[in-house]
Amino acid sequence: MLRPGCRPRPLPAALAALSLAVLAACGGGNDDAPAVAAASTPAARPLVIAHRGASGYLPEHTLEAYAKAIEMGADFIEPDLVSTKDGVLIARHEPMLDATTDVAERPEFASRRRTLKVDGIDTTAFFASDFTLAEIRTLRAKQAFAERDPSHNGRYQVPTFEEVIALAKSRSAALGRTIGVYPETKHPTWHEEQGLPLEDRLLAALAAAGWTSADAPVFIQSFEQANLKKLRAKTRVRLVQLVDADDVDPRTGAITYAAPYDRPYDWTKSGRSGSFGDLLTPAGLDEVRTYADAIGPWKRYLVTVKATLDAGGNPVDVNADGQVNEADFRAVADDTIVRNAHARGLKVHTWTFRNEPRRLAASYANDPAKEYAQFFAIGVDGVFSDFPDTAVAARDAWVAAQK
Repeated sequence: MLRPGCRPRPLPAALAALSLAVLAACGGGNDDAPAVAAASTPAARPLVIAHRGASGYLPEHTLEAYAKAIEMGADFIEPDLVSTKDGVLIARHEPMLDATTDVAERPEFASRRRTLKVDGIDTTAFFASDFTLAEIRTLRAKQAFAERDPSHNGRYQVPTFEEVIALAKSRSAALGRTIGVYPETKHPTWHEEQGLPLEDRLLAALAAAGWTSADAPVFIQSFEQANLKKLRAKTRVRLVQLVDADDVDPRTGAITYAAPYDRPYDWTKSGRSGSFGDLLTPAGLDEVRTYADAIGPWKRYLVTVKATLDAGGNPVDVNADGQVNEADFRAVADDTIVRNAHARGLKVHTWTFRNEPRRLAASYANDPAKEYAQFFAIGVDGVFSDFPDTAVAARDAWVAAQK
């Protein structure tokens, strides 16, 4: 799979089984385009959103990771929100605690492991919804990526959403600059099924912080559509429609779809057909602008990757490291979606940027700054990064070069 997990992947699909359908809205790109192509409306100063905090350096979704991201200059910090059994919003990437905490090593909680359907997929895990906040407080966070520094494992607690807000406010006051929060409602349909709906608790926390208007330093994001529409009826805080996919076929550069990453789960529940990609067509963007202020597409919708193929049509291990991955592929940009979104007054924030060589297309020559520059040049308004220091430096250099 090309994409490092941004969401749980209980049913990974083999490359040969992936759909080869090309997303019409992407326009196919231009194989001969330079690494950085000019855009009609580049953002003056794209936002840097610290993806789960400075998660490239410290265990994600901890106050320490958020504080480090702020220190590195991030404009926003991103807490993914799930609910505890007693209805407290905590910052975790998923309701499943296994990958990001030491819960599996705690014998007192061994009996809590069970199987539930998450977005229609049987998932066996320790679920935050089976733990009170007091029990969550006994857990400690760990690094979710095996190749990243594990030396901070076991040191940090899981924070509440209110604590993340308090950190942003206190650091804003101390630094004399506004640090925003960019919460994501994780699996809102699933949480509703558990009797733990997220929306009202999220809005109550924002109201307590005095953040209720369209100019508040807040974006609320979701991969689902129904909960964003519910939120739109209750708040003027800016809303973002996230747009997922399963993968890219490196033979063609086409976006591929497979459940549960084929469509918003509330569409599946309601019987609506179609794919995430439909939201990025002109008609889809027209729909999104009725309830949201921005779109958050996976970056491969905007810059796809294509492999060099051998005589049999198979991707070649160009760098001869024994693996075929993004480090072997060309990055091919197309600004169609960005232009169409901007024409409708929608901002474009894309995800996720990472520094590891295997996650950088060969076009960037192992320089993350070149990837950021390509996206800034096609006009994106913000980027989610695990390495906010790299993102800030690349953004500042790009802005300076435009003067």
